Amino acid sequence: MPFPLSVEQKQTAFWVALWLALGVLLVALGPILTPFLAAAIIAYALNPGVDRIDHLRLGRFDVPRPLAVVIVVLLFLCAILSLVLIVVPVLQTEIPLLQAQIPAFLAKANDLLGPRLREMGIKVQLDSAGIKKLVSQQMVSSGDEIWAAVLASAKVGGTAVLGWIATVVLVPVLLFYLLLDWHPMLARIAGAVPRRYIGATVAMAEEVDTLLAQYLRGQLLVMVVLAVYYSTCLAIAGFDVALPVGILTGLLVFIPYLGFGLGLALALIAAVLQFTDWSGVVAVAVIYGAGQVIEGFFLTPRLVGERIGLNPLAVIFALLAFGQLFGFVGVLLALPASAILMVAFKHLRGHYLRSSFYNA
Repeated sequence: MPFPLSVEQKQTAFWVALWLALGVLLVALGPILTPFLAAAIIAYALNPGVDRIDHLRLGRFDVPRPLAVVIVVLLFLCAILSLVLIVVPVLQTEIPLLQAQIPAFLAKANDLLGPRLREMGIKVQLDSAGIKKLVSQQMVSSGDEIWAAVLASAKVGGTAVLGWIATVVLVPVLLFYLLLDWHPMLARIAGAVPRRYIGATVAMAEEVDTLLAQYLRGQLLVMVVLAVYYSTCLAIAGFDVALPVGILTGLLVFIPYLGFGLGLALALIAAVLQFTDWSGVVAVAVIYGAGQVIEGFFLTPRLVGERIGLNPLAVIFALLAFGQLFGFVGVLLALPASAILMVAFKHLRGHYLRSSFYNA
């Protein structure tokens, strides 16, 4: 015969079920929540700056928080715009030069690969006329399939573009309101925690905040070191675009793969355009290969991992595990999420060591 549940047990079961249902709803609404999550992460990083400006006193004038929020958001947007202004001139300079070099590239490729392809029975002329002829033949033979693929790609691409536009527009707006209401929002969250758990919850939140602050400082240091490294090495190798490409690669290192990949692509294009032989490409391969080794095995484990209490093996495992589970977003959030999990595991381990199950 089942035991009747007490009123407290019924209330606990109700609220646990309600929170689980809310968690499932948030997972289902994941794509819609992307700008909110991005704005919350940026707001967490920028809130200390807002608090410092908010506490300034200029004579008899106290800086109001809305003004402090506007100043910090404008500085953040200016920093993003500066990165764009670093990249766009480089692309505007390199892309026309690359287009002018395409016939020479095709001629070299035809001289190098043409005889080997003919030995394999493939008769293809790797020049502008030959490639145009090959593309025309393929489009004639499979025009319907190509058209269907283009339409499908346009639909998917159009949806993605609209999503990115919505995110770009929404994030600054959400960021402003989150920063404006940051402390009351945290107070409301703390007020929703059951009173019996409020002490432990606040203690864990403070530990997580300390670890994440250390993570941000460590990541910023890694970005500065790598920006100096890539700029210096590319300048020593004789690249004309050493400074903008090096700064861009270093500052975007917090976006795994994307920042490094963009910097590598720009450096390779510059090497092909500036150098007549393979020396530039070899220099880029050596510089960026060494940069990846330095970042992955020395800078990130030492400057980031040690600051949040993770050893190098744990850092590497966290990057691989979160990337496998959550893709690109998982790689981006691997280390801060690991810091949060580490605090939770620390408290769980302490509870386990004090339990009668362990001590019996």
